[in-house]
Amino acid sequence: MAHGPGRCRCCGAEAAERGAAWGLYLRIDRQRLQCLNERREGSGATVFRPWEQRGDRSQFVESDDDEELLFNIPFTGSVKLKGVIVMGEDGDSHPAEMRLFRNIPHMSFDDTAKEPEQSFSLSRDPLGELEYPTKISRFSNVYHLSMHFPKNFGAETTKIFYIGLKGEWTEAHRHEVTICNYEASANPADHKVEQITPQTHFIS
Repeated sequence: MAHGPGRCRCCGAEAAERGAAWGLYLRIDRQRLQCLNERREGSGATVFRPWEQRGDRSQFVESDDDEELLFNIPFTGSVKLKGVIVMGEDGDSHPAEMRLFRNIPHMSFDDTAKEPEQSFSLSRDPLGELEYPTKISRFSNVYHLSMHFPKNFGAETTKIFYIGLKGEWTEAHRHEVTICNYEASANPADHKVEQITPQTHFIS
């Protein structure tokens, strides 16, 4: 549909809806977020931001010793991950491969020798327009996501400007334990004694 000058309400609504779909960055536990081999401490956390701000070139993470980067991303609840966007430069520093692991907290580079839940060959995406859909059956109950970028397109270091995570979030449920105090020696005259059959409850 062609639009004349001025603000287009329908396009604005579409952009807002798409931005909301990539809102899992709000569900990251940033106090425990890690990026291994980042050149500048804390820079890895800056790539998880609103979809509308993905074009901000002042916020990025660059690898340090070599081209590898590893993100450990804990969530504040359970996540069903549906898609990923990885935005870099239109050059050799853009990551060329992405490997995803689920529910392995504090993952190290040594741990990346394991088989990932899913891996992707990446294309250069300087505008943040390419979505990589995940196998939802493998990412339907994720409380911790690890993202390993083992290589780029030939540069000495890897640079990432934005990572988008699309999916659904469910609040974590807390199981409360009730502690009951029993009398050490009950007086039968004061209490009606009933036979109670013990029951075992399993929490799945």
